[in-house]
Amino acid sequence: MIANLAQGVQAFTSNVYLVTGDRTVLIDTGANFDVVEPIRERVDELDAVVLTHTHRDHVGNLEAVKAAFDVDAWGYDTSVDGVDHAIADEETVQLGDHEYIALHTPGHKNDHLCFYSVDAGVLFAGDLVFQNGSFGRTDLEEGDRPTLIESIDRVLDVIDEDLTEMHTGHGPSVSNQPYGHVELSSQMARQA
Repeated sequence: MIANLAQGVQAFTSNVYLVTGDRTVLIDTGANFDVVEPIRERVDELDAVVLTHTHRDHVGNLEAVKAAFDVDAWGYDTSVDGVDHAIADEETVQLGDHEYIALHTPGHKNDHLCFYSVDAGVLFAGDLVFQNGSFGRTDLEEGDRPTLIESIDRVLDVIDEDLTEMHTGHGPSVSNQPYGHVELSSQMARQA
């Protein structure tokens, strides 16, 4: 099961996904709100924290979560404070009941990862793409529009057109033909 613990939070934060099942994982920790209590209301322990990338709005609560649950954090770049273990490009990662492939998708930030499970039909897109053709900012440090476009196209090449759910770093998740939203993001990123 996938629950967005930041839903309805009135603060500058990313979405925070609690994925339960065989391996209970928190995807991103958000920022500027108490995420520990909503986790505790649902589970007794976490097996891992997995990061899509390390912008402050995604990792502001990282130390609090690590301390509360005595858990390690996994991300692309272990040189970033708080990232204990590296996830390599195309590495398989267990999230909940399913295996996901990690895709290194820079352009918004150099350490950005997306996670895709063909069996679950789920994409965790981080800040690469959003609903209705929106896409990650490239005006921040490490942002690069041509690289972002390459990353979006790479995800399009990997994901199945029958994708059932796309969980994004901000805004609502997409369950109505999410593949089309990724296609539109690819087109919009070229026009902006």
